[in-house]
Amino acid sequence: MRHYDLVVLGAGSGNMLPNEELAHLRTALVEPDRFGGTCLNRGCIPSKMFVVAADAVEDARAAARLGVHATVEHVDWKAIRDRVFHRIDPLHASALNYRRENGIDVYTEEGRFVAPKVLRVGAERITADTFVVAVGSRPVVPDIPGLGTVGYHTSDTIMRIDEVPASMVVIGGGFIAAEFGHVFGAFGSDITIVQRGPRLLMAEDEQVSARFTDLASRRHRVLLDAAVTSVEGREDGVALTVSCPDGDHVVRAAALLVCVGRRPNTDRLDAAAGGLDLDRHGHIVTDSAYRTSVPGVWALGDTANHFQLKHMANAEVRLVRHNLLHPEDIRTLPHKAAPHAVFTSPQIASIGLTEQEARRRGVGHLVSVRDYGDAAYGWALEDTTSFVKILTDPVERTILGAHIIGPQAATLIQQLIQAMELGLTVDRIARDVLYIHPALTEVVEQALLAL
Repeated sequence: MRHYDLVVLGAGSGNMLPNEELAHLRTALVEPDRFGGTCLNRGCIPSKMFVVAADAVEDARAAARLGVHATVEHVDWKAIRDRVFHRIDPLHASALNYRRENGIDVYTEEGRFVAPKVLRVGAERITADTFVVAVGSRPVVPDIPGLGTVGYHTSDTIMRIDEVPASMVVIGGGFIAAEFGHVFGAFGSDITIVQRGPRLLMAEDEQVSARFTDLASRRHRVLLDAAVTSVEGREDGVALTVSCPDGDHVVRAAALLVCVGRRPNTDRLDAAAGGLDLDRHGHIVTDSAYRTSVPGVWALGDTANHFQLKHMANAEVRLVRHNLLHPEDIRTLPHKAAPHAVFTSPQIASIGLTEQEARRRGVGHLVSVRDYGDAAYGWALEDTTSFVKILTDPVERTILGAHIIGPQAATLIQQLIQAMELGLTVDRIARDVLYIHPALTEVVEQALLAL
């Protein structure tokens, strides 16, 4: 049995934890898959590289509204795919070698707890004074009759296929479904989205969700309040029986993408044997400093929270590192809310309360909605569908929530994120700073001034 000062489980965000401040600790990393985790290998980074290419296709096809008549002669899927993964794939070996060359033991087999703070990795058992669990998450595969017999894809596999399918059914209506629907739709697939709820992106503000559902329905076939009841393989792909409000439909496509959510990998860790408390979704329960129910064991990222956001995991890594180094000065995350973006078409970004949440909780609020087309740059874009929405506390005058749908949404919302986190009033950020004219940021300024 080997003993360490620190063992990190997971080399996604977990690989960010060991640095020069922790170099004095005898450390081990346990990672049975690729260094970089979901974000680098199967998630946010490669998917956004595909989104950039899809945006270029869409922009060319939509340029006629500006008087620019352009065509897309050919989308070279393999060139796009290979550009992405020829950059990403070599990073695993270099990261693994870097850790080993700098004195960290790397275990490449799966680790499972056999007792609190005792881990079995392959034929070995290792212990440590401190464990940090960051084993991430994986796609949920629903229990649909016939699904296991057909060649379906998840976000783990869809980006590495050899060609763009002529048609694709996407089961699910969340972030991942919206992004890949955009990508493959732009590249030429005939997309059908099957969504259980009445709208796509149900977690968004209802006004944003409704607008996106309308726009997506103009590009794709969207089946709402629908459920897949069975799947069959066909010579040319798959056939799904879908229960809809108007009856059952058979939907055929060349490819099937399943995007119904993600689950933490704690079951593969045997967290219960390690004495770790889990919530009903399988996440490790932590306090606000990311300490678990076992003293000396910490958890972060998708393993420990429901956000599934890399920027949250990055902040958690910094926090846990501080707490390991300064046990006399334990800190918690200061963030009031977790911002997010959906890199679909149109782009969406959000932080804080939605209007329906504010109503449900009985939170007093003022609402301002401003169309991109009300600002000069919105005119230049000929934009008729995008908007900024801000919710404000009517007494404190601080931001309760902000929601944007339209070009550059993930960038435009950053000033509202900072204002919300820093407790600035809408009056200060609207009137005490200058907004460049005629930049797109003026639509945010106008929404603030209306409050």
